[in-house]
Amino acid sequence: MFTGIIEELGTVKSVEKGRKSATLKIGAEKVTDGLNQGDSVAVNGVCLTVTAFDASGFTAEVMAETLKKSNLGGLKAGDRVNLERAMRLGDRLGGHLVAGHVDATGIIKSAVREDIATVFTIDAPAEILRYVISKGSIAIDGISLTVVDYDSRSTGGGSFRVSIIPHTASITTLGFKKPGDTVNLETDMLAKFVERLLGGRAAAGGMDKEFLSRHGFM
Repeated sequence: MFTGIIEELGTVKSVEKGRKSATLKIGAEKVTDGLNQGDSVAVNGVCLTVTAFDASGFTAEVMAETLKKSNLGGLKAGDRVNLERAMRLGDRLGGHLVAGHVDATGIIKSAVREDIATVFTIDAPAEILRYVISKGSIAIDGISLTVVDYDSRSTGGGSFRVSIIPHTASITTLGFKKPGDTVNLETDMLAKFVERLLGGRAAAGGMDKEFLSRHGFM
């Protein structure tokens, strides 16, 4: 589990591609402190298992499903990536609960400077937009951000906007990404649990006034 607060920008040292997988070697300094083999590190928001490490970085393997769902398949040596170690019990939750399980990718449509902030418009598929609400949380390349607003298209999919401050731009990939670039998206897991719960309740007869009253909500 992660918080979406990026600890450092790492650098891809090498990418070894298999038939349907890949092995990433990431140069890093801060996240290697206290790291152990088998620990989890989020790379651009994707939870990966550390298979080897030293003071200068770590190695992680990426399976086919992860390459399919994320932008890790497009990485090459020299690329910068967002890094965050798994949170520990008792840590401050500065962002929101992020699982490191990317739902889909989106495309940066525009990046517009508004005073000190930069406002990004992200094109996203319908499977993402269904969980997006104004002032809700979303992880973009592993960065915990607040949704400004969103726009759904009748044909499916749409876009949403987030705003970042200069500090976020300086320590994450959004500081140099541009329109047309692909980003990893993970929606708020609480929205998925609520949808699942309500779906089950609907199948069992729905959540009506009688149900709410019976459970002390009315």
